Amino acid sequence: MKRYFIYLSYNGEKYCGWQIQPNGVSVQETIEKALSTLLRMPVSIVGAGRTDAGVHARMMTAHFDSEQEITDLLLLANKLNSLLPKDIAIQKIIEVKPDAHARFDAESRLYRYYITTDKDPFLHHLKYKIYGNPDIEIMNACAKVLFDYEDFTSFSKLHTDVKTNNCTIMLARWEQAGNDYIFTIKANRFLRNMVRSIVGTLLEAGRGKITTDDFRRIIEAKDRCKAGTSVPGHALFLEEIEYNNDIFNNDEDI
Repeated sequence: MKRYFIYLSYNGEKYCGWQIQPNGVSVQETIEKALSTLLRMPVSIVGAGRTDAGVHARMMTAHFDSEQEITDLLLLANKLNSLLPKDIAIQKIIEVKPDAHARFDAESRLYRYYITTDKDPFLHHLKYKIYGNPDIEIMNACAKVLFDYEDFTSFSKLHTDVKTNNCTIMLARWEQAGNDYIFTIKANRFLRNMVRSIVGTLLEAGRGKITTDDFRRIIEAKDRCKAGTSVPGHALFLEEIEYNNDIFNNDEDI
């Protein structure tokens, strides 16, 4: 049995999310159907994460198994791109060690959320339009508070099936570029809806509705009802996933 990693990107606008759902078309389902057609056998893929409906990925990874060795992975990637819709793109497919796991072996994931105060007729579907300029210094001061905690129940979607709400945040900062505000966050793992609820709460700080002490109390409450409203998914991008090179063959990495 051979195991392979797929590196891909997608625009999530038309999908119900990454994971297969009974009530809509998912990215995972779309790729599985195309891959099964090309390999002429049922293929299941396991993604590195579960992006929500409308969320995009500049880089997503997934693994699949094949009983037969695939000798030309570049050709398979090209054929897969030809078969997939325009909003899903395969970067490459590589062979990995048999026990490599796209989800559990990921050491970190990096997301960015894009906000603008401009009315943009071209990129409105990729940025969250807000009114007025938030205080980026206060938002960054609150973002630094995240490093002091591991339990982020207050920013997790309710009634999920995870065993723990603990995450290790490695990076969290706001940057301003003209009328755009970009929030970057990196962690070993993320809870469902976590980034969007953090951004929504930080925006409340930027609008003067809460202080850094309030933000700290929200985290310590471990209560989703205490945090701010989640921002829309269409401006959120999964940007990077990092792995230890030990899972790759021939020292190949991403």
